[in-house]
Formats: sequence, structure tokens, C-alpha cells
Amino acid sequence: MAKETVKVTINGKTTEYPKGTTFEKIAQDNQKDYDAKIVLVSTYGKLRELNKKVNEDCEINFNTVKDIAGYKTYRRTATFIMIKAIRDIAGDSVLNKIKVEFSIGKGIYNTISGDVDINEDFISKVKARMDELVAADLPINKESYDLDDAIALFRKEGMRDKERLFKYRRASKVNVYSIDGFYDYYYGYMCPSTGYIKNFELYPYDEGFLLLMPARKTPDKVDGFKPQAKLFSTMKESTQWGISLDLETVGALNDKICSGRVEDLVLVSEALQEAKIAEIAEDISKRRNVKFIMIAGPSSSGKTSFSHRLSIQLRAKGLVPHPIALDNYFKNREDTPKDENGKYDFECLGAMDVEGFNNDMKRLLSGEEVELPSFNFKTGQREYKGNFMKLNAEDVLVLEGIHGLNEKMSYALPADSKYKIYISALTSLNVDEHNRISTTDSRLLRRIVRDNRTRGTSASGTLAMWQSVRKGEEENIFPFQESADAMFNSALIYELAVIKQFAEPLLFAIGKDDPGYLEAKRLLKFLDYFVSFTCEDVPKNSLMREFIGGSIFNV
Repeated sequence: MAKETVKVTINGKTTEYPKGTTFEKIAQDNQKDYDAKIVLVSTYGKLRELNKKVNEDCEINFNTVKDIAGYKTYRRTATFIMIKAIRDIAGDSVLNKIKVEFSIGKGIYNTISGDVDINEDFISKVKARMDELVAADLPINKESYDLDDAIALFRKEGMRDKERLFKYRRASKVNVYSIDGFYDYYYGYMCPSTGYIKNFELYPYDEGFLLLMPARKTPDKVDGFKPQAKLFSTMKESTQWGISLDLETVGALNDKICSGRVEDLVLVSEALQEAKIAEIAEDISKRRNVKFIMIAGPSSSGKTSFSHRLSIQLRAKGLVPHPIALDNYFKNREDTPKDENGKYDFECLGAMDVEGFNNDMKRLLSGEEVELPSFNFKTGQREYKGNFMKLNAEDVLVLEGIHGLNEKMSYALPADSKYKIYISALTSLNVDEHNRISTTDSRLLRRIVRDNRTRGTSASGTLAMWQSVRKGEEENIFPFQESADAMFNSALIYELAVIKQFAEPLLFAIGKDDPGYLEAKRLLKFLDYFVSFTCEDVPKNSLMREFIGGSIFNV
């Protein structure tokens, strides 16, 4: 009797395979047609790991390490192997002391609490053990556990953070991964075996170490570590805030919400941010030559609300701030450069009238009265409507825009007349000790909610343009962040529990045929970790109000 087969269609070509063939076998048969390692497939309207089997006719698409989901899978698998290696070197007792902290560039910063000496010898041993695990090409198994059994498993392993997380899990099952008898839980997909992780490095840094990985576009090499001292310091400070509040993980946040102490949590979180804004304002006030406060940051960082709150603190210091959007110096639409697809590139520096901006600012600095422009986004033209300005002794301009940190934007202005601020939502909260939360995900959820509230844009629409936004950030903002005089972290430790109630209905509205469906499902699964609470306790001047509505500022 002939073995039953299934038809698998890839890029319009159909091939028959024995029923029960793994996606990994099919990926291996097609790897020659791809310039990067295949690590996932999408079929049946969802992403699937390669160790899954084909049991019916289907059409599949491959996801490589150059794709976003595939790249995250690579990084997640490398992290799992790293933790397994640390446990093999340092013993079981270290498991609840390893914390995957946050991303710095293409690396992930990790710490180990307790008496483990993280020196070059220890790092060398962990790296050697990771290399052994990769060379052995051990299978990464995935098993579905009953919730109570999963809790018991991780309690036995000493991973109390996972026990705390699962306390609030609605589903009755938990997917647990294992390598050679070592079990752990991860939010997201895994490669089918350790042999997929060929490129990584370990680098001792500060009180911990970095797991360095390739860039998504060049997955076959690991570039050398480029320190980002200011960003690291900002992230570390935020982590310390979480420790001081006993809020390092989602489980801890859920405990706090369910205990009825939300108001206290919100007020303390907001107070920490206000203190930081006041600190920046104090630093500006001490620099008597500063006339131009340049603010830049990636999408949905809360730049507008921050500008308002900073202006209030500057007034308290005796200064007179004047907010100006750098967008008012856009070139007229017909003079705007176009990208490789023939579309207007509004995010490149060439879209700005750099010379006109510098001429106006120099004249203001010299004491002249200047008529400032405003940009009409409907007509695509710059307009002059009698907005005259002259800088007096205590006047400062608060300039906010994508190119604010780029020295080419303000090349004609004296260095001591400028104060540069980088702002971003750099969440320090973890799902659990081994699963960090992407700062990009936090900003994306903010953007989805705000776009729908202020522009009527669907979640699908926001997801469709998100990668273009990210490309602009990578080119025009991130390269200049370390040049800032100050960094401000706009993430609030409680915010995802609030934004959940606004984001979920918008994400559920995305249908299976929509290109954003898989991403919507991923975000919904992520939000399911959080216990939500209403926004009534969020102050009217909170940065969160820029996204959920109800702000006292014109945002």
C-alpha cells in the first residue's frame, strides 16, 4: 500500500511529501534558494516552528533570519543556549539569579546576582560550553504542560518568577522548551536545534555581560561591540527604578494591580519621571548660553508631552520656553526628495530646509526679530502668517523633530547654544527573568492606539507602515543618540496594563487575510500576560495621555 502524501506549494511550485514530513526537511530541500538560514514557516494562517509536521495539503512561506520574526527566533534561541550553558557551568542554583536585562545595539545585557564572579575566565567557559552545545546540534524540544504541572516544574527549578507569571495565565496549557533535560519557558518561537546558532559572542560589560549577535541584514557575522554609555546608563537607571518598586517582571506588576495598590504605583512612577524632567531642566538652566533645546526620539516616544512638561519645569527655573516643531522647516512638497520607490521621503535630512532653519536661528541668536514659518501638511507648502519672534535674555526655543540630534541640522549654531535631548520609551520590565520586553513593541502599541484615536487609522494601517517608520529611525535617529546631553526614558512601568484595554479591540479587528494578521496575533498573545486596569488613575499630564487621550496638553 502506497504511503499517503500531501501537496506542499512553495512560491507557486507544488511538491508531494510523505504525510508527517517535518517543515525542517522541506526547508532543507529549499534552503539553496535563500540567502539566509530558514528558521520558521508560515502556513495555515500562522507561524510555525520547523519541527512541526505537515499533515495536509498546504501553501507555505519561509521565514529566514533576515526576516523580523526569524531574527527574533535566532536571538531567543541563542539566549536559551546561553542560559543552559551558564547552568552547566555554575550549577542549578544560579537559574533564578540569571536575568536577561535589555538590548544595547545588537547585544543583550545580562546579569547574574549572588556570588558568581563574572570575569573573563567565567565568560570564556560559558562561551566554550555554548560552542559545544551548538556543535552537538541538540534538538530543542517543545512540550505542552498542564498549567499546574508547569508551575510545579519551575518551582522545582527555583524559577519563582515564572510561577508568579503563570498565576495570571488564562490558558490551561503552557509550552515548555527543553535542551538535553534543561527546561525553560519562552515567549515566542525557537529554532529546532542548537546547531542553528552559528554566530554569537560574549563580552563582559559593567556588572554583567553582553550576548552579541549579528545584525538582521548581515546574519553571518558579529560586528565588534560599540559601547553606548549614555543609553546603557539610562537603561540601568530604569532597571534600578523597577528594583526599588519591586516591579521587575509582569508577574510582579500583576500582583501589585490585583492588590488594589494601583494608585500608589501610578503616582510613584509618574513622580520618578517628573524628577528626571526637573533634573534636565536644572541642567539646562545652569548653562546660561543655551538658547536651543533640541529634542529627538523614535516614533511614539511621547516627545510632545515631554516638551510641554519640560517647558513647565523650565518656567519654574525662570526661563521662558517657546516650542517650535522642526517640521515647519519641511521643504515644499515639489522640492522633497524621493526614495528608491519613487515616493516622497519625508524622513531624510534632504526633506528639510536646513539652510533656511540655520539662517533663521542665527538671526534670532544675534538679537534680530524673525518671522517663523509654519508648514501646511494639506497643501504641502510652507506658509508665513506673521509669527514674529525675538529672543530676550530668558527666552529659549524648544525644538522637537526627527533630526534634532543631527549636527548637520544645526551646523551654523554655536555648540554651547544647544542642548540636545534624546527621548525613547525604554521599558525595563521583563515578562520574566529570561524573557525581556521589546521596547519596539511598547512603542508600536502606543502608536496603534494613538493613530486610531487621533487619525482614525486602523491597527492594520499602522502595522503596514511600521517597518518604514523603523527604517527612518535606524537611519536618522539612533546613530545620533549618544551625542545627546541628556536622555529621557518615557516608558512607565505600568503602561502596558493600561494600554491593553485600548489596543486589544483594534488588534482583534484584523482579519486572517490581512498582511498584519500574524503580527496582530503576536501582540495579542503578548498583551495576554497583563492584568489591565482602567485609566482613571493616570494623571492628566502623564505622557501616557498622549496615546490614550485625556491630556491637559495640546497633543
